[in-house]
Amino acid sequence: MLVTLILEDGTILKGKSFGAQGTQIGEIVFNTSMAGYQEILTDPSYANQIIVMTYPEIGNYGLNDDDFEAENPRCKGFIVKNSCENESHYKSRQNISTYLKTHNIIGIEGLDTRFLTKKIREKGVMNCLITTENIDEHNVSEKIAALNSYKTNKDIVLEVSCKKACQINQNGDINLALIDYGCKKGITDSLIQRGCKITVFPADTDAEPILKGNFDALFLSNGPGDPADCTLEIATLNNLIGKIPVFGICLGYQLLSIVLGAKTYKLKYGHRGANHPVVNLLTKKVMMTSQNHGYAVDTTTLTKIMDATYKNLNDDTLEGFKSDSLKIEAVQFHPEANPGPTDAAVIFDDWTAKMREYKKLPVRKAEEMARL
Repeated sequence: MLVTLILEDGTILKGKSFGAQGTQIGEIVFNTSMAGYQEILTDPSYANQIIVMTYPEIGNYGLNDDDFEAENPRCKGFIVKNSCENESHYKSRQNISTYLKTHNIIGIEGLDTRFLTKKIREKGVMNCLITTENIDEHNVSEKIAALNSYKTNKDIVLEVSCKKACQINQNGDINLALIDYGCKKGITDSLIQRGCKITVFPADTDAEPILKGNFDALFLSNGPGDPADCTLEIATLNNLIGKIPVFGICLGYQLLSIVLGAKTYKLKYGHRGANHPVVNLLTKKVMMTSQNHGYAVDTTTLTKIMDATYKNLNDDTLEGFKSDSLKIEAVQFHPEANPGPTDAAVIFDDWTAKMREYKKLPVRKAEEMARL
């Protein structure tokens, strides 16, 4: 079965279906990771997006039961050069085609993904339509009209967030509140390994239950969409800043920057991959990081209470900041990797050490917690 891809600029490409049938519209983005497609597919930050994988062979080790970042995928489509039908790995439970069909995600293979990636880099991210319907000169104008009238959902964070507060780990010496904007399992796993007892709150929670919960710190997760659209979430943070130590990743980082007076902007084609070099501005040490974001914080708008901590060496964009007076630290990249290198895992060690410092408890690193 053929699948048609129509880009916002009028480009029309044909490929072969290896996923679900139907029609979807979303923002087309590319990811440069060579592995980790299971984690990428199930990362809630890809909600409403259609993912192009730049690595040509996808699906060769199948999907297992251990590497899901969320219970259900949120992306709308998946585009690869070649989909492997006969996966080979002892942990595999299904191939990628079966997974896409089960979760109603359209998959396209056989496209020139190098051409597609170059086009996104040159023109920037854009909306696109993918469909398994037959497209000819009689109905192509109808599909293009549907594409041109498409508007992104500004409440996408509420769709991917949990619906009610819950405790996901009852053991640990750090009593941590976590606001779920679309949190990856890798983040909560990293915090649990370092001794955090975690209570997860939905994105639309207000400040009161967090302030009354006797928590040692607050953690803000990753998530999809434009941070400027998160007016409810920003209002909640305004009532929490200065009253509890706060740490954030990705969307959590962006929301904290807005609350502290900085501005965000949309990148031309975003940072999505497992190979982005970031330098610690304090130690000058470089680490390779996993990233997935389409927005960045404008360095020129940082306020006096914000200190830059990390910078992207590819384009000099800001990757982290802190506010010592307010006990706030946040990074744009993903220290938990999944997929990607583990260079940045030390950030979780540093953050949990500070959480213990704030409550005068001994510092324990992840390796020590694993032995308990």
